[in-house]
Amino acid sequence: MRTGERTITIRLAGFAGGLFAACAVALSAYAMHATLEPHAREQVIIAATFAFGHGIALAALARHGAHWLGAVSLMALLAGVLLFSGSLVGAAVAHGPTTFAPLGGMITIAGWLLFAAHCLRR
Repeated sequence: MRTGERTITIRLAGFAGGLFAACAVALSAYAMHATLEPHAREQVIIAATFAFGHGIALAALARHGAHWLGAVSLMALLAGVLLFSGSLVGAAVAHGPTTFAPLGGMITIAGWLLFAAHCLRR
């Protein structure tokens, strides 16, 4: 990655982190006030919790996007949250399948393992 691409990664990770955290607050409110079946409510709450925690992490760790391994790990976290939380919310709201939730979880785990490796290399 070149320097300009790394700056974009830092900005994207910080932006996504803030956006995920904001969406998590909105999803939590939705879960509490909308008329949802108990299982759907649980899915929305899990998605919100996952998005909030990883949103805070992305925002706090965005500066690590300046290094190629840090950038790859942050983009994996971003993609994993989109797939995991997005799949659960889609299932709860639109009665779709949760097909992408396991993949999102695996990508998120891989992102955290890559971030751990990045920290050892520094």
